[in-house]
Amino acid sequence: MNRILLILAVFSMFLTGCSNNEKENISRLSLIQKRDELICGVSGKIPGFSFLNSDGKYSGFDVDICKAFAAAILGNPNKIQYRPLTAAERFLAIKTGDIDLLSRNTTFTLSRDSFGGNGITFAPIVFYDGQGLLVKKDSGINSIKDLANQSICVGSGTTTEQNINDTFENLSLPYTPIKYQDLNQVIAGYLQGRCSAMTSDRSQLAAARSSFKNPKNHIILDDILSKEPLAPGSDGSEQQLADAMRWVVFALINAEEKGITQSNIENQVELAQSDPKLKPLRRFLGIDGGLGEKLGLRNDFVINVIKATGNYGEIYNRNLGKESTVPIPRGLNKIYSKGGLHFSPPFN
Repeated sequence: MNRILLILAVFSMFLTGCSNNEKENISRLSLIQKRDELICGVSGKIPGFSFLNSDGKYSGFDVDICKAFAAAILGNPNKIQYRPLTAAERFLAIKTGDIDLLSRNTTFTLSRDSFGGNGITFAPIVFYDGQGLLVKKDSGINSIKDLANQSICVGSGTTTEQNINDTFENLSLPYTPIKYQDLNQVIAGYLQGRCSAMTSDRSQLAAARSSFKNPKNHIILDDILSKEPLAPGSDGSEQQLADAMRWVVFALINAEEKGITQSNIENQVELAQSDPKLKPLRRFLGIDGGLGEKLGLRNDFVINVIKATGNYGEIYNRNLGKESTVPIPRGLNKIYSKGGLHFSPPFN
């Protein structure tokens, strides 16, 4: 009898171990699909990029990128839980699994991308930016050299802090950094007169200025201190999720290249279905090739994405275009055929 009980106990432990291993080995992509909800880390405090509106809903460029991911992974752009994170919190939130992915104006760097650094895998760059300086128009400050011996408000634990220090050191200019945990605190410090200038990505400076009582009283200096390629990111150990994110971003860009929009996607699908000769279009839209399955997604994931958010250009224009509340010229963020840097590999 004791022997039978011992065998049963060992067998039970074996089954429990298998169950635990299955839970441990489930990929993050499969976990999102099983949960039927995407947890997306955002800033939540940057107009035009990710901002919590008065109606309690998030909007902005980074938010729409989250929606594109949700549409591709879950078939529904609204199945998202947004987690507002400070710059200091964002990478830990990925590593601890508190969020599935990050879409939060984050600069793609070697230290963040490498196994020996933060261990983040970045999706393709979604916004090419550069660091700048915002000052009061009547301050008499016209260039970075005029900020010698002045104080500058900056976010701590960011590439922004490192860049401003490197720049002033290279120019042999003394300055005093006034450090804050997040952009809202940086803005508050600047508006309260605790510093002569504030520094951040130029897109963030434009977004911040748009919310000021008198935006025209503040100017962004011409000096560009760095390259700031901003990209979504996920845990470096989750290749399947990283692959899916990569090709969702490329789908947004490729759709703009092909002239496929939120308003004509259904017509494009009908056209592709009716003409077997349109092979590249049929592969892109998931009619042929089974490309989605290779990513752990539905083959029609591109259709779901474009229906949800439109193409890259539509996302940009909606949130940062001329008619938006935070107009930022596209510049390098145009597709390659129009002089920009965005380019999609083939969907083969």
